[in-house]
Amino acid sequence: MPIDIETTQNPTSKSTTAERNAYRFHAPHLHLQSVFGDDWFALKAEAFARFFGTPSFLITQTVIVAVWILVNVLGLTTFDIYPFILLNLAFSLQAAYAAPLILLAQTRQAERDAAHALADAEHREALHSASEERSALAAKQTALLVEMVGKNTQLTETVKTLAERVETLTLEVHKAVCNARTT
Repeated sequence: MPIDIETTQNPTSKSTTAERNAYRFHAPHLHLQSVFGDDWFALKAEAFARFFGTPSFLITQTVIVAVWILVNVLGLTTFDIYPFILLNLAFSLQAAYAAPLILLAQTRQAERDAAHALADAEHREALHSASEERSALAAKQTALLVEMVGKNTQLTETVKTLAERVETLTLEVHKAVCNARTT
């Protein structure tokens, strides 16, 4: 496993490095981050498309429509009488702009989701291969340890044999020295 020099030299940057490594598979797909692009119009269009689904938009629109209808039905003004053609025109205009923006946002979101799914799959595959490498290394180290234990056992038996031989020779030398003194 490679060691990050920045982490070893500066322990406070460990979380930053870990965060950067966690998203390394998403880096090729960063161009998909913005739904409509990165210019002023794109950012405003995305905010507008996102605003359509909020409760505040729905409540505000409902209040405006209710006031519109109430003002015209009660006769406080007559700029849009009963079939409410101007209100229908406003809704049609809103739908004409909202539908393409929402469809564009959905299409780009689907592209981002696909890119994130691909990055997540690559990440899982990298984790799997790293796990396999660790398992292979563990198996190799286990085999090496078993071999070393076998050699250690063999060396222990050799040391025991040599110790017994040294003891036998020591007894023979002792007997020879004792017999030489008595004679």
